[in-house]
Amino acid sequence: MSKPAESPTPAPANDKFDPTEFLRGTREELGKVVWPSRQQLISESVAVVLMVVLSATTIYLLDNLFTWMARQVFG
Repeated sequence: MSKPAESPTPAPANDKFDPTEFLRGTREELGKVVWPSRQQLISESVAVVLMVVLSATTIYLLDNLFTWMARQVFG
């Protein structure tokens, strides 16, 4: 069984918020991010748009089908 990831120890509750420390930590974490390449970003964005269009079209067609069926039954 794998070991859970170690989380950093939280700061004591009596410490005040330090904006400079927050920004330093934020910048450090952003440096660890693996950003996608331009090609990867474009291809994944196209895939998301296509899936949204496909889902919307399916819902639209099913809605029309059920509307037609309800009119046939309750006319």
